[in-house]
Amino acid sequence: MIRKFAAEFVGTFALVLFGCGAAVLAGFGIVGQLGIAFAFGLAIVAMAYGIGQISGCHVNPAVSFGAWVAGRMPRNEMFLYWAAQCLGAVVGAGVLLLIASGSPDYVLAENGLGQNGYGARLPSGQGSPGDYSLGAGAIFEVVATFLFLVVILGATQKGAPSQFAGLAIGLTLAVIHIVGIQVTGVSVNPARSLGPAVWVLGDALGQLWLFIVAPLAGAGLAGWAFRAKLLSSDDAG
Repeated sequence: MIRKFAAEFVGTFALVLFGCGAAVLAGFGIVGQLGIAFAFGLAIVAMAYGIGQISGCHVNPAVSFGAWVAGRMPRNEMFLYWAAQCLGAVVGAGVLLLIASGSPDYVLAENGLGQNGYGARLPSGQGSPGDYSLGAGAIFEVVATFLFLVVILGATQKGAPSQFAGLAIGLTLAVIHIVGIQVTGVSVNPARSLGPAVWVLGDALGQLWLFIVAPLAGAGLAGWAFRAKLLSSDDAG
């Protein structure tokens, strides 16, 4: 269990540092939305092959919740994963802040840490990058997380070509970001949202609830679909 905790901590740390780091350090003026999307996706691919043999590379409380609903992990282990993932995300965002603060042009209150948001963009940088409403953000996060979990649970079920699971999952996350960065900045991961919000505070924390509730709802629906054998093969657990 210690190894699983360490793996989930490192994996989520890397996801936040590389994904949010692409947005903060390179941003739209250098790598653009496509570059940010692939930073998140490739980080997942790398960690899937780096720590997947240890913990399954959930690096996302919604993934662990979906796996629990699907009957693929015990509840106590899910809570352990949640603790490691949230801690890894907070530390990852903290390291990103230290790096970003080395630039004289960086101001936390203005540039943020790649936090998620909804509604009109505020002077602080909080809100939806494309000024999308709360309702639009909620729909996107639930649906995107549901589809993300369908890929994860499907690619890792019995009979699936598991050696390609990391690639499929990472590319799916990249596609989700290509579509949704302008809507919410893309969460589909409560820990990924928590990490930056803890350091940015203010409205980032005030809007955090959506990026906890919506991903868990989408993941729970996907987990139920697999548990009920609606989307799983006959011999999948």
